[in-house]
Amino acid sequence: MMEFLFLEPVFKEAIWGGNKLRTVFGYDIPSDTTGECWAISAHKNGECQIAGGIYDGKLLSRLWKEKPEIFGFYPGDQFPLLVKIIDAKNDLSIQVHPDDSYAKIHENGSLGKTECWYILDCEPDTEIVIGHYAKDRDEMEFMIRNHQWEEFIRTVPIKKGDFFQINPGCVHAIKGGTLILETQQSSDITYRVYDYDRLSDGKPRQLHVEQSIATIRAPFKENQATAVTEKLSGAVHTHLITCKYYSVDKYDIDGVFAKDFSKFFTNVSVISGKGSINGIPLEAGQNFIIPAKSKECRFEGKMTVICSNPE
Repeated sequence: MMEFLFLEPVFKEAIWGGNKLRTVFGYDIPSDTTGECWAISAHKNGECQIAGGIYDGKLLSRLWKEKPEIFGFYPGDQFPLLVKIIDAKNDLSIQVHPDDSYAKIHENGSLGKTECWYILDCEPDTEIVIGHYAKDRDEMEFMIRNHQWEEFIRTVPIKKGDFFQINPGCVHAIKGGTLILETQQSSDITYRVYDYDRLSDGKPRQLHVEQSIATIRAPFKENQATAVTEKLSGAVHTHLITCKYYSVDKYDIDGVFAKDFSKFFTNVSVISGKGSINGIPLEAGQNFIIPAKSKECRFEGKMTVICSNPE
């Protein structure tokens, strides 16, 4: 069996970031306003290196091109997924992402951005923004241009363990006091609709009103992602989502759990606890890739992992 690919994370500072990436996961973050850990990424704006093993120090994008067999010869010229941990000490902007067709034309051939959120933790009474209340596209544009944010923005309460699928065209925002694991297409295209008139270095952050109006879908239709849970030998498995771009699963492991993995590769993030895989120690905050067609991967310990693989 090919080696597991452990990855060196990349960190992004943000005006809304905090220090939980250090206090919860022990990461060596650059500051107390660190918003994102790009945990598994081959994107040019924050690319991970392999940490240890025969490919130590290699960029993930280079390995994608040079060793396609590791990834099951998955089609495409770029690693398709990006896994982040997001620490929102304060509110993120109200935003929207384009789909593949819009991004290809307007963003130099970029992938669009379909994403999903697993709520790792949140403060009591925390909400997130999902969707809007405009009844059609004309009303959506009118509300945005006239800054009718209270009437426009839809919020929902959240709790630890909640899961949300965010499709392109869905207005959304993570609110302060939230820690999230995000699985997404490998894209860094975000259109800010509204940013609370905040200043960064004394200036308002750039908004993308025209792109937002062009890409927001109206009326809003809620995505009904229904998790399915089953008890397995050594683990409780929760299937969170399967969409066009990825499939995401959670495993609450207690004892010994063995699994064969998919024909392509699988991303793994240890979100709590500790243990091992095939004798290799694991702890919360580690992220790695299981190569394609890996048989009899043996997890031991008491930990929770979230796995994602491309569809």
